[in-house]
Amino acid sequence: MTAPSPALHIRLAAPRGFCAGVDRAIQIVEEALKKWGAPVYVRHEIVHNAHVVSRLEALGAVFVDELHECPDHRPVIFSAHGVPKSVPEEARKRDMVYVDATCPLVSKVHVEASRHYKEKSEILLIGHAGHPEVVGTMGQLPDRAITLIETPEDAHSFQPESPDHLALITQTTLSVDDTAEIVDILKTRFPALRTPYKEDICYATTNRQEAVKAMADQADLVLVIGAETSSNSKRLVEVALRAGAKAAKLVASADDVDWDWFKNAKILGLTAGASAPEDLVQSLIEACQRRFDVTLEEIQLRHENVAFKLPRILADDAGEAPADTSRISKPSNRLLNFTTG
Repeated sequence: MTAPSPALHIRLAAPRGFCAGVDRAIQIVEEALKKWGAPVYVRHEIVHNAHVVSRLEALGAVFVDELHECPDHRPVIFSAHGVPKSVPEEARKRDMVYVDATCPLVSKVHVEASRHYKEKSEILLIGHAGHPEVVGTMGQLPDRAITLIETPEDAHSFQPESPDHLALITQTTLSVDDTAEIVDILKTRFPALRTPYKEDICYATTNRQEAVKAMADQADLVLVIGAETSSNSKRLVEVALRAGAKAAKLVASADDVDWDWFKNAKILGLTAGASAPEDLVQSLIEACQRRFDVTLEEIQLRHENVAFKLPRILADDAGEAPADTSRISKPSNRLLNFTTG
């Protein structure tokens, strides 16, 4: 007689997975392939998820590290994380067709940085060195126009040129709690510090962290589906541990799960970073169901209905697919701006 499967209660966080900026970036690649055919080049991973990248590669997208790897006659897309101003400038010099898939909420931070610079403020950016979003944001302005603050220690040691002319911006995918600690230090030291009119940490990052806090306090184990390169996914692991989870792990998919982690686990918390597709969540649930007697509880804190429109050149012409970009008239403004809705 077969022994009964051990019980496992899964607490599923919601919201989880794709945010509006990620969804828009993926759609941009898909629609560009429909419009211009393969190959379409993408500078850097369109989002930080190997499964998403692999699927788009199968459709005809070619991912490169730098613009010089792209031929002049094929369209190129800039990733959702944003790029330094030097990248579109180079594309314009080469007369390339390009589409900017930068998340509108990242673009908002770029606009803030430019405004502060024009007002001659000294700009502080809270973020992680080397992250593509931080590289892109700092690249909006001349060298040394922005000072990066990564830790509370940085906030304590920073010495401004003019304490009365300081402005603050942040990376959009940070830990809400960690960022609040750094902001408090800076505001205590520099009462005149100008902070964003509206929080720079994006709604999706905030919502996913709140959902993890709600489901993690009772969890023996929390699994976050996401990539090692995904800042928002790594923050979810940290949030889960702070919220009371006994253990928390980042996994790319069910294939990366070590089932020894479940030896003493009765309650599993499960979520996914903003660039992880829902099918990876469902695959992990199914893998659990093959091994355990699973009961499923969804912890729904908020409902998200945010959507960003595609660039006009793709939204208006979706479905058309000229064989080569050299046959189509190129827009006079190669930077294809988004509109929000």
